[in-house]
Amino acid sequence: MERRGGYTSSLIAVILGCMQITLKLFATLTDYLPDAARRDNLVELTLPEGTTVLQAYAPYGLPDKLVHLVLVNGRYIPPEARASHSLVEGDVLAIWPPIAGG
Repeated sequence: MERRGGYTSSLIAVILGCMQITLKLFATLTDYLPDAARRDNLVELTLPEGTTVLQAYAPYGLPDKLVHLVLVNGRYIPPEARASHSLVEGDVLAIWPPIAGG
């Protein structure tokens, strides 16, 4: 966590009416992350309080057909709830594409 003038960036975000979350993209979805984030497959985001799951990942341009498994803190968020499920400070949003194997 970054410190600025004795305050953590998380505290500053709360004071400004924002929250910090972690967005993790897996498998082929890492291609949608900024180059610097692809190795670790995650980005730390500062978002307005009340941001929904869908609003959090929309700026990354993920095609709907590739957003298959969505978890917030390990809990499944079904497609019909992604536009209404609000994130909170410290949440970890993880997204996987459909994966085939056998």
